[in-house]
Amino acid sequence: MKVNNVSFSYDNKPVFEDYSLEIEEGITCLMGASGLGKTTLLKLLGGLLKPDEGTVDIGGRKVSFMFQEDRLLPWLSVRDNVLLVTDREKETDEMLCELGIDGNLRIDELSGGMARRVALARCLMFDSDLLLMDEPFKGMDSELIIRVAGFIRRQNKTAVISTHSLVEAKALDAEVITL
Repeated sequence: MKVNNVSFSYDNKPVFEDYSLEIEEGITCLMGASGLGKTTLLKLLGGLLKPDEGTVDIGGRKVSFMFQEDRLLPWLSVRDNVLLVTDREKETDEMLCELGIDGNLRIDELSGGMARRVALARCLMFDSDLLLMDEPFKGMDSELIIRVAGFIRRQNKTAVISTHSLVEAKALDAEVITL
């Protein structure tokens, strides 16, 4: 995947100016302080934003995006939130079980870390070639981070993940790009 000479601004405030980057297969973590463009870069890679100048080439991959916000539908069960993106019921149930989530729970019954795992399950169950994940470990303790990172690695998909934590990047065995 290549970001070629990209410039992007919000309300005439530059986030990227003539920025280029090549991302290899595997798991890559984008790191840096808040406000440096990690989320913006993910949205550019996912086609949710268009650069003011330059190009973004993800090689025709089909993208699954995990946003910073969980974006779960509160009137649906955990299981039904994941099934919005797939018809693979058995795999969904198995994934929720492995992530330690009861699929029958209502969204308002979830802790922050549990809701994050539901959003993760939905991202992973969508049939895609590329995972773009914005702070996927938010609200999780260190033990859970290690368990979930292992789960992400076992998906064997190319992933670009924003994080503030070297511990998370290490748990993912990821290449780190600092913005």
